[in-house]
Amino acid sequence: MSSGLIVEGLRAIEPAPSVVSIGFFDGVHRGHQSIIRRAVHRASAQELRSVVVTFDRHPMEVVNPGSQPQLLMTLARRARTLAEQDVDLVVVLPFDDDVRHWSADAFVDNVLVDALQARNVVVGTNFRFGHKAAGDLTTLGDLGPGRGFTAEGVALLEVDGAVVSSTEVRAAVDAGKVEVAARMLGRPHLVDGVVVRGDQRGAGLGYPTANVQVSRRVAVPARGIYAGACSWPDGREHPCVTSVGVNPTFGGQQLRIEAYLLDFSGDLYGDLVAVDFRHRLRAEERFESVAALVTQIDADVAEARRLLER
Repeated sequence: MSSGLIVEGLRAIEPAPSVVSIGFFDGVHRGHQSIIRRAVHRASAQELRSVVVTFDRHPMEVVNPGSQPQLLMTLARRARTLAEQDVDLVVVLPFDDDVRHWSADAFVDNVLVDALQARNVVVGTNFRFGHKAAGDLTTLGDLGPGRGFTAEGVALLEVDGAVVSSTEVRAAVDAGKVEVAARMLGRPHLVDGVVVRGDQRGAGLGYPTANVQVSRRVAVPARGIYAGACSWPDGREHPCVTSVGVNPTFGGQQLRIEAYLLDFSGDLYGDLVAVDFRHRLRAEERFESVAALVTQIDADVAEARRLLER
């Protein structure tokens, strides 16, 4: 799968006739992927450039600060994942107070017409844009003919009888239902972070862990123990068992993400890694003794091996 070019802002765009899909695309879930696939197909059929337009922050962060949801991805991860959808170009548009106040007409003219020379626009049927979200698919359909483009809506995707949305994925992650989240995403949910020094208590228990520091704005699963993988930007991947919690056995209070990499040796401090969550093993527990905790960790690791090898 090829990766498209990522640019920031409208001034960085080389004008060319394009098929454009637009959205915040948090998580780049299977519903988002279906929209982008339609746009890529339209572009290929007409020998046009395929473009995805996303935003550098959640619109609610500007419209109503403090009301924005936890995000399923960092901006860097979202942009890279969009670029991996066989598109030619990903445009990251700063959503600032100026853009917030663009009317629907101004958004169409500034982004779709002047910057991208849109010939087709493909969006989800629930797409809204412009000041106070006044624009929708019907608006695009009305404005398009006079500006040289057509508009097409892609119906919302259903998985397991439920409509796939970023909101539903967040709810599944928040509940620790990582298998449900993975079915909606089309891949396991993950978090990006840097390995930092922790209490180094795991080494003394025989299970040294990588303490992964992630953005507070990114959604992490409910407290518990998970099986998954740790990966690096160069593509390396290693199976792991990850604890999301506060270490209640030791009286901890700060939420941490600590990954034990199976059969791994080496120094991870300072590494940028991604930890994904494929299976929930159990909820977080407080144990009466360190010995009881180690016995449970032994069982967790054995179960993780079984699930990941399967």
